[in-house]
Amino acid sequence: MRYNPLPSRLFKDNRKRLFDRIPDNSVVILNSNDLMPKNADQLMPFIQNSDLYYLSGIDQEETILVLIKEKETLQEFLFIRETNETIKIWEGEKLSKEQAKKQSGIQEVWWTKDFNGKINAIIPNLKNIYLNSNEHPRADVVVESRDARFKKLIKKQYPSHNFKKISSVLYGLRSIKSAPEIDAIQVACDITNKGVSRVLSKLKPGIYEYEIEAEIIHEFLTNRATGFAYEPIIASGSNACILHYNTNNARCKDGDVILMDFGAEYANYSSDLTRCFPVNGKFTKRQKEVYNSVLRVMNGAKKILKPGVFLFDYEKDVGKLMEKELVELGLISMKDIRNQKETPAYKKYYMHGTSHHLGLDVHDVSDPEKPLATNMVLTCEPGIYIPEEGLGIRLENDILITENGNIDLMQDIPIEPDEIEQLINI
Repeated sequence: MRYNPLPSRLFKDNRKRLFDRIPDNSVVILNSNDLMPKNADQLMPFIQNSDLYYLSGIDQEETILVLIKEKETLQEFLFIRETNETIKIWEGEKLSKEQAKKQSGIQEVWWTKDFNGKINAIIPNLKNIYLNSNEHPRADVVVESRDARFKKLIKKQYPSHNFKKISSVLYGLRSIKSAPEIDAIQVACDITNKGVSRVLSKLKPGIYEYEIEAEIIHEFLTNRATGFAYEPIIASGSNACILHYNTNNARCKDGDVILMDFGAEYANYSSDLTRCFPVNGKFTKRQKEVYNSVLRVMNGAKKILKPGVFLFDYEKDVGKLMEKELVELGLISMKDIRNQKETPAYKKYYMHGTSHHLGLDVHDVSDPEKPLATNMVLTCEPGIYIPEEGLGIRLENDILITENGNIDLMQDIPIEPDEIEQLINI
């Protein structure tokens, strides 16, 4: 693997926290993600199931994790793909049992081909079967996963068992980051910082958006990142008003502001950053006014992110900050605010939410019924988008919530407009 392996103690502790929250007479079964077909005989790059990785540290296809909790007894089984001569020649060797034991901290490691025999001997003695599924509120699941196929099979075989979703337990656990996880996110943020520095040295009128993307990925891979944590947005001029723009094929023009939303992934952990730079190295008066409005909202929003706060209430408070800025920019009026109905007036120029959880997934999972808590990591990303002016400004940093105040994991990445202008013009 490209990244330095995370300590096996992390995955052992994650499993212990899960065991503490499920009843006796239970089994948890998680499958790795599929190898997804591309075209002809090609496959897309493998991306591990985040829940399985969180509990095992295994970053390999055809992996199955089985956790059993009986009265006074905990058992852990890991099933991994066995190397054969053909695999050795065409793909290289897969994990050995000893390597899997070392990485996961699980001592009972078997080949995947042994799974059916083992699981059919285990399940009849247990009452509860916890299965995995993608329960993210923004998920649009159109492809059946290995977990979904397994669910159909196991329910048909054991219809009288009590089936439960492991997400109801696991998502709350995953939202609270341990020290090794925070360290991995910080590494990802530090690599992202290097990408920003490279962009600052290359940005000039006439450069194409995809050339900037190329400069960033060069810096990421050189510094042992897996790659981008998500498809990067490199949006100059009016493209910045398209929230999920990622064609990245336009030429950057003199006088434009370029919005760049990208982040490095390290050890499967994500970072998420947005910066806006003047292509020619100098903001116009209007561009700087809008930029500073967004920056003030961001600084205000970071102060509101605290333990005990619900994101729903937080977004309402950030909305009030944004209202004030949009009025001062002449984009909305107090009359617009008084006449607003279900949709706030500020949503015309600020359409998305301000913060989401960050971790193994860039839009990481959480328990929506619980407030923010210490050791959660969230983004903070307000923006103002003015299509009629061909201007979109979004600023985003990753914030660690602590008992003694927040820590900005991207505090070393330039964000003040005067500093940005100075760095571009060096």
